[in-house]
Amino acid sequence: MKYVDEYRDHAVAQKLIAEIRRAVTRPWTLMEVCGGQTHSIVKYGIDYLLPKEVELVHGPGCPVCVTPLEMIDRAHAIARRSGVIFCSFGDMLRVPGSHGDLFQVKAEGGDVRIVYSPLDALRIASANPDKKVVFFAIGFETTAPANAMAVWQAKAQNIKNFSVLVSHVIVPPSITGILQSPNNRVQGFLGPGHVCAIMGYREYEPIAERYQVPIVITGFEPLDLLEGTLMTIRQLEQGRAEVENQYARAVTRDGNVEAQKMINRVFKITNRSWRGIGIIPKSGYRLNYEFQEYDAERIYDVENIQTLEPAICIAGQVLKGLKKPHDCPAFGKECNPQTPLGATMVSAEGACAAYYNYGRHMVAAGSLGAKL
Repeated sequence: MKYVDEYRDHAVAQKLIAEIRRAVTRPWTLMEVCGGQTHSIVKYGIDYLLPKEVELVHGPGCPVCVTPLEMIDRAHAIARRSGVIFCSFGDMLRVPGSHGDLFQVKAEGGDVRIVYSPLDALRIASANPDKKVVFFAIGFETTAPANAMAVWQAKAQNIKNFSVLVSHVIVPPSITGILQSPNNRVQGFLGPGHVCAIMGYREYEPIAERYQVPIVITGFEPLDLLEGTLMTIRQLEQGRAEVENQYARAVTRDGNVEAQKMINRVFKITNRSWRGIGIIPKSGYRLNYEFQEYDAERIYDVENIQTLEPAICIAGQVLKGLKKPHDCPAFGKECNPQTPLGATMVSAEGACAAYYNYGRHMVAAGSLGAKL
């Protein structure tokens, strides 16, 4: 398949690994920011193919995983309301709140529907004028343009029975938060390719300069990740701290300017809570004043909800790169895809799900890394 098989070539992978071995002279800790990158790393055993001097830790780039528990509980409270059709992407339905998940809400009689686009939810609202339709608008900058477009069209078409429960978060402040942490040990980043396809990478340049840390915008296939790792190691070994773009086939420095304009029309920057991490200043989006009539939090008055996080779950430490899934005493036991304790076990981009799905709760490390 064009632009896929080329980035899974075994011979090229071995050459890149050999180059990394030649380049590295001391231990380095790198963080891949995006959950999609984490899944590729675990699926292909890339972290076990790298020399022992290079450690990859997993970052907060799973949008489902970092959606705060209080927002999940607000979604459940709204979805239980009579006369409400609650629409969401499928990966949110298994995410545990304080008391069950959206599948349970649906089983109890809530009208919960999976959609593939926020515009699908808008069409449902148009077709059901006697119902209130709420779309769960989560994600990073990648999904923000489409969600903004749905709100924009709702206003343009005067659709009054549509609203969005907004829980958008932004990547650069989370990287800054990691670097400012007294426990931080990350020395270089494999940056989020999909986010940068929308936003470009200009906003990462001040971070690299201020904290003297390399940031290499990287794709999601094995060769992308290996080349991104090599580029980051070379910077570290040479004492450089720059933003470089490995994912040039999809990312430019300025990104998608029209998508950015749509985001800025509908949303404004706000403080956001990240699940397992806490509040990060100016790290998310909320609706601009002129679109407040589409704000589900305001409409349904669900701000004062008490949450209950499982004490044993270490998802927050995994998202900050401080621990890995197998460090959790519940991993693969009390916490598994059938009975998850945290979002990192059920999300398609969650680190715990990657470790479980690719057998790291059963297989010895030395036997992995064979797929390349």
